[in-house]
Amino acid sequence: MLWLVLLATACRSTPPGGPAVITLPASMLGAEGEVLRIQLARFARLRPDIRVVQRATPDAADQRHQLYVQWLNAGASEPDILQLDVVWTPEFAAAGWILDLDRFHPPTDSFFPATVTANRWRGRLYAVPWFVDVGMLYWRTDLMRAPPATFAELEREAARARAERGLRYGLVWQGARYEGLVAVFSEYLGGFGGRILDGGRVTVSSPAGVRALTSMRDQIYRQGIVPPATLTWHEEESRFAFQNGETAFMRNWPYAYALMADSAESRVAGRYAVAVMPAESGGRPTAALGGAQLAINANSSHAESAWAVIDYLTRPEQMLERARVVGQFPTRPSLYDDPALARALAIPPAQARAIIEHAVPRPVTPVYTQLSDILQIYLHRALTRQLEPAPALAGAATEMQALLDRVGLGEARPIAGR
Repeated sequence: MLWLVLLATACRSTPPGGPAVITLPASMLGAEGEVLRIQLARFARLRPDIRVVQRATPDAADQRHQLYVQWLNAGASEPDILQLDVVWTPEFAAAGWILDLDRFHPPTDSFFPATVTANRWRGRLYAVPWFVDVGMLYWRTDLMRAPPATFAELEREAARARAERGLRYGLVWQGARYEGLVAVFSEYLGGFGGRILDGGRVTVSSPAGVRALTSMRDQIYRQGIVPPATLTWHEEESRFAFQNGETAFMRNWPYAYALMADSAESRVAGRYAVAVMPAESGGRPTAALGGAQLAINANSSHAESAWAVIDYLTRPEQMLERARVVGQFPTRPSLYDDPALARALAIPPAQARAIIEHAVPRPVTPVYTQLSDILQIYLHRALTRQLEPAPALAGAATEMQALLDRVGLGEARPIAGR
């Protein structure tokens, strides 16, 4: 296991027993690793009583999650600070692996509300939002004057672009059987007025859920604007289709924006913008929430020092630097009015903020991963026409509710579709 020790440059005397050593596993590669090293070096000069040790961990989310579970389940006191995916916080909180942070009085009203909601469990805050990620609709500014406000409008514009401009596709999204499919579906679901869960009750098979999944399926087979190949695609296949000028719309994450801006590599450079996904009457524009958060190991021997590190890394000046160096979105709304952020981000901050304000967490529950695994299967069966949308979602709801009931988190029978 690789360890990188950031030695403190003393600007004041350290305690007689030496500095408190805080371990922090995070990415050590590329710009993300570099900006963290720079920030921790500054922190060392400010707080010579605390020494931060970076611990290398896998960048792949599933591998990092597995490693965390091994450490925490064994009751290890290190690492002291954990970088969590947005859907892990309730799982780790319910297991007793991370500390309730309300004791430190974090300024929760300074962050986007959705990022705080995602990090609460049983009304208590267990992680601080570090940077935010959201699903968004990419649209071609050379093909239309404004982004579509409804799914019906999106479908009309996509069909028109194919007919008039000879595009191969109208719209692409991530349709392989993995977490990305659930994120896409959650945006359609919110756009039609539905939810996956309501407390401990599974509501994914509501009429709104059936309409959302039917819309996704019909865009492939009835309208022909989404290619069937999308059902094997992840983020990069979608990006390449949009970047190569093959489609009018793409649902993807913010990372793709800067990658497609180079005219030497992209056929759409300078001819696209982003917006929140559309919605129908009775629904609301919805952006699936992603991003990273920082939490404290419940067995840490230096919780106060760990909090000092988290507090420093999530301050406005560190977020602005991270946006400039890595391109990651701050979790503090106030920064989106700062001219420095406009110089840092590829996406205009006003556009980014408008989308983030529509962010919705995926179900905040300790068993989210298991629920998602079930839902992925049934969504994919419906989209590959093995099942009709209504029975597919009914099957998913039955299994999901059984899981919630089995672990003591269920409240009622699932809502059946019509």
